[in-house]
Amino acid sequence: MTPTLLLVAHGSRDARFPATAGRVRDAVSCALPGVDVRLAYLDLNAPLVGDALGEIAGDCVAVPLLFAAGYHQKIDLPAIIAEHDRPGRVVIRSEVIGTFPLANALADRLSEAGVGASAEERVGIILSAVGSSDPGADRHVRRRAIELSTLLNRPVEVVFATKLGPREQHLRNAVRRLRTAGADRIAVSPYFLSAGLLTERVEAALDTHAPGALVAGPLGAHRDIVDAVCHHYWSAASELTTPHPGLAHSGVAECGHLRCTGVDRLSRL
Repeated sequence: MTPTLLLVAHGSRDARFPATAGRVRDAVSCALPGVDVRLAYLDLNAPLVGDALGEIAGDCVAVPLLFAAGYHQKIDLPAIIAEHDRPGRVVIRSEVIGTFPLANALADRLSEAGVGASAEERVGIILSAVGSSDPGADRHVRRRAIELSTLLNRPVEVVFATKLGPREQHLRNAVRRLRTAGADRIAVSPYFLSAGLLTERVEAALDTHAPGALVAGPLGAHRDIVDAVCHHYWSAASELTTPHPGLAHSGVAECGHLRCTGVDRLSRL
């Protein structure tokens, strides 16, 4: 049988988050015909990952809708998978979607918000992310900021929504550095799946320290997010030793503007 794809999202008290995660699931389902695509959460929303695993009989690939490999990827999710282990079933945890190239997706969202390509527009960008207790996760975000800066040829500073500092000191410092680099306008690029409480926290601070800042939308169901899920799905599924003829004729799936490459890789297992 074709392995089930379980999208694993963090969860939020903000209703926009599960709505966005649901749109990602729908887009992935469209891009992967023949694959049972499900969605579960680590916290705050239903179904929880453990409950979802309890309803999956066959092999499964869990793809975390996370942008950095911090606590949830290294500790939390592996523990949940181990707790719900069952004989005869293999559950593989893929890499987080943030390991996939996503600078172009961030650039697209900035463009939609009004950040043009002209060098005459002196826009400095704040890449906002959650922030982690894992230093490696935060380093990943800083590398992504360098990629975005190189792509757009604009200064980019990182601000972590959970680490703004007293009186938003870290955000104020980021704005000051961008101004020093020549920016006369600030734009925020949310390295988030969905809008929510943390993105609003950053936006509220910007209203105080950089009035009139442009605010890009979160990545949501951007085609590169869907491609990231597809890529990690077939990469992880290729580790399974059983054949999966269900994808033998799926080839490359297209759904609207979404294009998922590499799906036919599974047909060769």
